[in-house]
Amino acid sequence: MQNAIGKMAFEGILTHPMTGRIMEKPRTYGKTVCSDLGLSLTEVEHVISNCAPYIDRVKIAFGTGVIYSEDYLKAKLAAYHNANIVVNTGGTIGEIAWMQGKYAEFLEQAKKLGFTAIEISDGTIHISDDDRCRMIDMVMNMGFECCTEVGKKMEDEQLEMKETIRQIKRDLSLGVSTCTVESRGSAKGVGVFDKNGKVKADDVEAMMAAGIDQTRLTWEAPTKDGQEFFINYFGSNVNLANVRVNEVIALEGLRCGLRGDTLARVVRGLV
Repeated sequence: MQNAIGKMAFEGILTHPMTGRIMEKPRTYGKTVCSDLGLSLTEVEHVISNCAPYIDRVKIAFGTGVIYSEDYLKAKLAAYHNANIVVNTGGTIGEIAWMQGKYAEFLEQAKKLGFTAIEISDGTIHISDDDRCRMIDMVMNMGFECCTEVGKKMEDEQLEMKETIRQIKRDLSLGVSTCTVESRGSAKGVGVFDKNGKVKADDVEAMMAAGIDQTRLTWEAPTKDGQEFFINYFGSNVNLANVRVNEVIALEGLRCGLRGDTLARVVRGLV
């Protein structure tokens, strides 16, 4: 049995306090992106049963694709695709492939395995603008959806906001579907998160003041505080990534005003 198929439990009685949430897939924005950190096939089936209508994309995280057997990874990707969930490679595996001079071969194998999207990042290694553009061209010319990520993973290597904005604009101008703002799983001291895990509103405002289309930005927000900030700032239909699979329903509740945190804004007339 799959959740959210057929009549909803309180249909005709209760409605979402926060209106305007895009419910039908495929969504062009307002996406929820989860990281698969090593789920078994059985766990994938459970996630799909409970959350498929609320998940838009799944990332096979980091470089973990290397430590799956071919048939097993194909089966995992097929399960997600059958639930209308896009699956992309992690940025780190692409960085390793580029570093080892095997990027073309990596893309060919990703196509054979069944990936439909590729993430490009340079969170750990350095990739020049020219090489970044070349990678994006290679990915899109092979028919993949191209998702990029901007930002460094190490706290002592963080980009200046001016450089972050430049890189985001560069990627979006090349036609990528979305550009993700790095935060890592900790959401502390990386990207737009400070050392205490709070979103730096000034940084977000600087990006918006620079004219970046927020519907093409994805914010890594693994914590409830971060998710709540972005929903309050942008509304229900903000793209959020690094969402834990066991918190997808809770996040959808935030988006729809079904939790006290966002319901309070409705009550106060702030939505």
